[in-house]
Amino acid sequence: MSDDEKFDGVMLNMATQLEGGVPELLEKLFSFLARKTDFYTGGQKGESEKMVLSKFKKFEKMALEKQAQLKAEREEEERRRQERIKKKKEEEEKAKIEPKIKELTDEEAEKLQKEIEEKKSEPEASPAENGTGDGTKDKEEDKKSDDEEEDEDAKGKLKPNYGNGADLEKYSWTQTLEELEVMIPLNVSFPVKSKDLIVNIEKKHVKVALKGHPAIIDGELQHDIKLEESTWTIEDRKAVKLFFEKVNKMEWWSQVVKTDPEINTKKVQPENSKLSDLDGETRSMVEKMMFDQRQKEMGLPTSDEQKKQDVMAKFMKAHPEMDFSKCKFN
Repeated sequence: MSDDEKFDGVMLNMATQLEGGVPELLEKLFSFLARKTDFYTGGQKGESEKMVLSKFKKFEKMALEKQAQLKAEREEEERRRQERIKKKKEEEEKAKIEPKIKELTDEEAEKLQKEIEEKKSEPEASPAENGTGDGTKDKEEDKKSDDEEEDEDAKGKLKPNYGNGADLEKYSWTQTLEELEVMIPLNVSFPVKSKDLIVNIEKKHVKVALKGHPAIIDGELQHDIKLEESTWTIEDRKAVKLFFEKVNKMEWWSQVVKTDPEINTKKVQPENSKLSDLDGETRSMVEKMMFDQRQKEMGLPTSDEQKKQDVMAKFMKAHPEMDFSKCKFN
């Protein structure tokens, strides 16, 4: 934590207690300097004013640069989101016009005919003869069971929006593995200023309200956020936008605050282009998670299960004298 940040708690506590917002905070600060220090009288005439202007310009520049950076990142994220929407629509249109029946080439037809003849010539094995059947039914039942389990878990949960978040009654939110963004429209007839708002962001709690009105959002966050990297802005004087940086960058949030409806995180679609922004270890873990998810959806073994099967196969190959027919492998 930097020297500036260690006083944030004190300053935030002052700001939340002063009804007049920033103007009143500045008034208390300059009042303190006048009453308790020689800030105005200790130097040459005009020196204190130059000092104030110098510090003002320094931090104004920092704030404007950060705002421009955040705006550029949001615009890039929105551009990518629009590209995803466009791509999905193009795929849907293509699927509509694509012919359902495709004509086989002579080579493909010959190959298909050969496979059919081979299957006809194979003797059918009765499930009673081998005791377990061909396993097809078991696999279908296992897949059906997995689907039912997933459906059971998804009951009552929302489908994620295009930003892997949700569009709720009072606000909408989107997320990446690293951060979360909340957009809160303010249904008022006047241009909103910061003094009209109450915005409290804590590591595990958030509150946003118009002064004199019930809170729009007020509750415990589902997971911890990095307070020093989280902020808020007023959009077009009509909405409040919150930016949260996640502490755990390896999990998808299913809700912003714990009183929100949950989304089905199994339906979240990570953006592949973002993987390049992660460090090597994190990227490997994310890629493994994505691979395992795809394997489960296709009814295939995950990377860990595949490793176990490979080890067992090597062991069986090295010990042909042993009988593994009655062994059950999980």
